Amino acid sequence: MKNEFEKIAIKVSVVSIIWNFILSFVKLLAGIFAHSGAMISDAVHSASDVFSSIIVMIGVKIAARDSDDEHPYGHERLECVAAIVLATVLMATGIGIGYNAIIKLKNGDYQNSTPGIMALIAAIVSIVVKEAMFWYTRYYAKLIDSSAVMADAWHHRSDALSSVGALIGIGAARLGAPIMEPIASLVICLFIAKAAYDIFMDAVNKMVDRSCDICLEMDIRKCAMTVEGVENVDMLKTRVFGNKIYVDMEIAADGSLTLNESHEIAERVHDEIEKNFKKVKHIMIHVNPIEG
Repeated sequence: MKNEFEKIAIKVSVVSIIWNFILSFVKLLAGIFAHSGAMISDAVHSASDVFSSIIVMIGVKIAARDSDDEHPYGHERLECVAAIVLATVLMATGIGIGYNAIIKLKNGDYQNSTPGIMALIAAIVSIVVKEAMFWYTRYYAKLIDSSAVMADAWHHRSDALSSVGALIGIGAARLGAPIMEPIASLVICLFIAKAAYDIFMDAVNKMVDRSCDICLEMDIRKCAMTVEGVENVDMLKTRVFGNKIYVDMEIAADGSLTLNESHEIAERVHDEIEKNFKKVKHIMIHVNPIEG
């Protein structure tokens, strides 16, 4: 399962790196030949996504390592660290876009020469490609429940939004209203900042041993009660560790059963929960006796 998780994450990251290299090169050429500062800035933004994908690859590879003596519970939380780094980069990107927009509005730098049609075409191509990359990366992020890969998906969306700003600015400049570019960039800045905040909080929540949601805990209780010999679930505690779940449970069984019989019931509960809840990595079960 770990190897499959790692393979999917690295495959998605490699695809992202290849497309970002291509987009950066195309947008840079379009910006230079069409005399568009907005498109050159957008090319730099796409180039920064290569750095993000490399962080994802490193984070996922470390998180997929097996448990060792120093890390008996595994390394899953390091994937959350990668997501936090990406959220920080994403927030910095949004702030940078907003800051540049404010400076342009203040200084009137948007009143430049009219950009060429090539810049307009490059912006449209960038929006289509980056939005496609967002949905592609988001699909696999949900499939493997990866915070880092999901953060990378939102980085693609931020690049698409940046290209929307470039498109509006270039189009408005060609129609005689260049001030629309920095105004659109300010709005985009807020969307990017919100995405960065959501990614950051999701990663932090996965690192602080919070419990699973109540519905999932109820399903785990019901699953345990379906096992023959279980009279009650006396206690259930869960904690999220990275993208995995740890379960501590106390079940009640007939007190007249032998130790071996009680152990077999606990084993059946253990196996049933792991079979039905794929995110559960480890279960500790204690058996309480019920007299009579």
